[in-house]
Amino acid sequence: MRMVDLIEKKKEGLVLTKEEIRYIVEGFVQEHIPDYQISAWAMAVFFRGMNPEETAELTKAMAESGEQLDLSEILGRVVDKHSTGGVGDKTTLLIGPMVAACGVPIAKMSGRGLGHTGGTIDKLSSIPGFKVELSQEAFIAQVNKIGLAVVAQSGNLVPADKKLYALRDVTATVNSIPLIASSVMSKKIAAGARGIVLDVKYGSGAFMSTLEDARELASQMVSIGKSLGRDTVAVISDMNQSLGRAVGNSLEVLEVIETLQGNGPEDLLAVSLELGAWMLVVGEKADSVEEGKQLLRKSLDSGAAWERFLQFVSAQGGDCRAITNRAFELGTCQERILAQASGYLQKIDARRIGNLAMVLGAGRETKQSEIDLGAGLVFIKKPGEWVEAGEPVLLLYSGDKEKLTEGLLMVDKLIQISSEQPELPELIQEVVR
Repeated sequence: MRMVDLIEKKKEGLVLTKEEIRYIVEGFVQEHIPDYQISAWAMAVFFRGMNPEETAELTKAMAESGEQLDLSEILGRVVDKHSTGGVGDKTTLLIGPMVAACGVPIAKMSGRGLGHTGGTIDKLSSIPGFKVELSQEAFIAQVNKIGLAVVAQSGNLVPADKKLYALRDVTATVNSIPLIASSVMSKKIAAGARGIVLDVKYGSGAFMSTLEDARELASQMVSIGKSLGRDTVAVISDMNQSLGRAVGNSLEVLEVIETLQGNGPEDLLAVSLELGAWMLVVGEKADSVEEGKQLLRKSLDSGAAWERFLQFVSAQGGDCRAITNRAFELGTCQERILAQASGYLQKIDARRIGNLAMVLGAGRETKQSEIDLGAGLVFIKKPGEWVEAGEPVLLLYSGDKEKLTEGLLMVDKLIQISSEQPELPELIQEVVR
């Protein structure tokens, strides 16, 4: 086989065979095929696409390009959850303890944030003492003991995806649905869970800007999961507005704590209940989403989810006193934004909120950027709520006075108040199974 022939074949819109796809992936990982040829192939895929069989074969080949977790020693049916990225999305930290308290084990590898989207590992890193890295033996032992472990993705997991994504990022081929689907699912397959629940977000704060694109991505990922023997469900949710009131790592953990104790925002709880209920369904603990939601609410009301969260934090070295006392380091430079008029707070573009949080120090512009775990913002008033003139609407946090000043320049364009109450979109749009 010659790579130039496979580039030409895909350029013509023809279907690649299983052997050809594996040749491409293995040759790239082993550095037998140069970056420029893989870049050309990725561009051909961007314009010509891949059929479901090709996408599944690409996913499988990438999953098998490195380490694969064997979770067979974990008791019960292991379920994983993945979000395609959003602003204020801290659902993993809320869902994990609830689902584990209902008897479904969660063994999850997560990533760090990049750009305007947050990462679960960064949020966990804001908990004093919390260890985001465990050996495979300790990882499995912890899941067997308390039903929950969340760690940073192993460096040996899916090396083909890491190399390919780095090229896609600099060749304008990131927004290829087959390449996105295979990237996400290769990591989920390699991580070993038997059930997978996907939160596919769309809107201004998501990578998929339209519902149609989100639907296509969800369908492809569910199809891949089915073809590779994983029970997979995709929930399509809105990300035109940030989720919850807090955006920023420590601030979001504090919001999770409040939600686990019954005081969280309704939108965060609604999305978490939907995703968690599907996890109980694929984990064979609930026969329906309705039953799953009842079980999850019971775990909250009884305090079982809260206790499981404390066990999870303690098991990974976190300081539970910081959790119970809300003792998190927040940005020392703070500013309250007051309403200039009375009325309803209008919709606020989620990407602009994410960019504001990044300017304050809560996000990364590049993978090498350092983040300020105490930076971010909290909505005292959410879009759709009434505010009186002079009331605080938004609270900004940063550890850097210059960054706070830069953030303040962005706020005027964000906050709009009108006598008309805005019509907000439904959070859960549809489910693909």
